[in-house]
Amino acid sequence: MGSTYGKVFKISTFGESHGRAIGVVIDGCPSGITFDENFIQNELDRRKPGQSRITTQRKEADSFEVMSGVFEGKTTGTPIALVIFNEDQRSKDYGHIADKFRPSHADFTYSTKYGVRDYRGGGRSSARETAARVAAGALAKLALKSLGVEIYSYVSQVGKLRLEKDYHEVDLQQIDDNAVRCPDQEVAQQMFDYIDQVRKNGDSVGGVITGVIKGVPAGWGEPVFDKLHAELGKAMLSINAVKGFEYGSGFEGVSLHGSEHNDAFYTDETGKVHTRTNHSGGIQGGISNGEDIYFKVAFKPVATIMTDQESVNEAGEAVIVSGKGRHDPCVLPRAVPIVDAMSAIVLMDFYLRARLNKI
Repeated sequence: MGSTYGKVFKISTFGESHGRAIGVVIDGCPSGITFDENFIQNELDRRKPGQSRITTQRKEADSFEVMSGVFEGKTTGTPIALVIFNEDQRSKDYGHIADKFRPSHADFTYSTKYGVRDYRGGGRSSARETAARVAAGALAKLALKSLGVEIYSYVSQVGKLRLEKDYHEVDLQQIDDNAVRCPDQEVAQQMFDYIDQVRKNGDSVGGVITGVIKGVPAGWGEPVFDKLHAELGKAMLSINAVKGFEYGSGFEGVSLHGSEHNDAFYTDETGKVHTRTNHSGGIQGGISNGEDIYFKVAFKPVATIMTDQESVNEAGEAVIVSGKGRHDPCVLPRAVPIVDAMSAIVLMDFYLRARLNKI
């Protein structure tokens, strides 16, 4: 019921923010893939809390354990189960909202849908669930890397502070050189200082993450309802706090004429077909065309802020919700590996579907 993604490469996540553990079961992963535990742990480390003063101070090692599906460092082709045990829950921090609905959280909707909710950190609606996705996505990244596919994501906007450079104009290898994960060091420092000031004010701020995928060959994707960009959009919009997705020229493309927007084809010296421009964002007709895939993901400001807000309780009575607990003033720095992971999961699924289509 909404906890599984994929048609061939399938992931099912489980667990809550303050439960004993979170985890993921990966089904459909081919056998023989090198299971690089260090790489997977590094991806989890990029997402884990407590990385700097502009992230939540919850202390979680996010170390994972392999329960099945791996033997002698290789995937076996059977379901892979990965578990991450929670270590630093402070459930008492949420006792004050046990019967209150926090503004812009999932409290009200979960209570209405299920008739019960785990108020400790939001339970299943907590962004802590995304650690399981990152673990699965790291495995997908390993498999895709062997195919020549490279996945990058970086913070390109925080509030009104925007990186005024295209992804071609920055060094994508510098994404992790600062706490914000913006590949321009000067802009990154401005973003860091701004987020830090917002944190000191007890408030929060949103922004934009840009995704870039290189090396995807032409032919991945399905027509009509399972278009590659539609699945990328669904995957990104499933991430906590995401409010928007655009790929290629996106909303800016509406200001162009067709004569300006069309991507003309040509054949290079090796006989390979390319486009001279890439307004299509590497996808045409829902299928990859071999060019770079690029997109933007918009994240709202974190809903939990350290100031009092008006709300109601489960009885419908007016109450004041007080900010308490450990929360990110801006989710973007820790969301970068989540965007990476969801990109990899989508692409791995489409790679396997393309392979099946040719059998």
